[in-house]
Amino acid sequence: MIEMQKFSKEFEKANPGITLKWVTLEEGVLRQRVTTDITTKGGQFDIMTIGMYETPIWGKKGWLVELKTGADYDAKDILPAMRNGLSVDEKITQQNKDVYGICLRGKPGWGDNMAFLTTMVNSFGGQWFDMQWKPQLTSAPWEKAITFYVDMMKKFGPPGSTSNSFNEILALYNEGKCGMWIDATIAASFITDPKQSKVADKVAFAQSPVEATDRGANWLWAWALAIPAGSKNAAEAQKFIEWATSKKYIEYVAGQNGWARVPTGTRQSTYDNPEFKKSAVFAEAELKAIMSADPNNSTLPKSPYVGVQFAAIPEFQAIGVAAGQQIASALAGKISVKQALKNAQQSADREMRKGKYYK
Repeated sequence: MIEMQKFSKEFEKANPGITLKWVTLEEGVLRQRVTTDITTKGGQFDIMTIGMYETPIWGKKGWLVELKTGADYDAKDILPAMRNGLSVDEKITQQNKDVYGICLRGKPGWGDNMAFLTTMVNSFGGQWFDMQWKPQLTSAPWEKAITFYVDMMKKFGPPGSTSNSFNEILALYNEGKCGMWIDATIAASFITDPKQSKVADKVAFAQSPVEATDRGANWLWAWALAIPAGSKNAAEAQKFIEWATSKKYIEYVAGQNGWARVPTGTRQSTYDNPEFKKSAVFAEAELKAIMSADPNNSTLPKSPYVGVQFAAIPEFQAIGVAAGQQIASALAGKISVKQALKNAQQSADREMRKGKYYK
């Protein structure tokens, strides 16, 4: 998005009369602002970044404008997963030199620490809800996974991990402070860029580690551009979105910044491009991670919900936030893992009863 903002003038030049005004917010604030605006049809934004959690829920409620693209846009070229839906080597950790074996999200939030932790719980054989929609946060897989996470981070992670999300860890990693990092595939293009990463020539890629199963262990999230139904400039917004997500835009960025810096994780044609393959050492691993993620089959036990790092129900946002806060407290040493999960379970149970999933 930061790169896209730099190229705004190109769009404005090609579309006289349309002016772009960008608003950049911290992720938690972004989620709050766009949720408030979309539910009230406030029309504060003509385009907003939303994700795989919000899209099906908001679309069903009629809160989004349907996107209609031209034939040359080639929507079928967008990767199906996007379109439809860690072992620690102690020798890496040198705390006296501020080098840590592993850096993982710890900042509380359903889209922050819980985005990563859900994939870990999935791999330990856990799930958010059983087939009767009963929360499972006090189950053995949850306790085992979160205990493993908390113990590992205390021994081998950086201090203050409860304040770390994607951007904070990216900064640490690019400074050579982290041995391993499991997060969104988009990180690959940043940590291999010698202009911003001191370890660009020392990076290798692997699929997420697994415990009991590889089901649900891979990250699957996409930030997308959407037009809220309250927009007064829907036609102009449509033009921008079609430009910003097109093949031509990717080619333009490649011409400006090189193929290693183009937007990834979206179009098959990008991964088929010989120049991209040659420039992006992460291309094969990134595509494998994306293609192996299945939001319809992300847990070992059968689950009633869709989503790898979330459950696509309106109540999940509050449930995930509460769970993230409790687990962050356990990571900070304020409460035990068992107590954190008990508290999160009670909170989840209240939300599901309020939503009338069961009595």
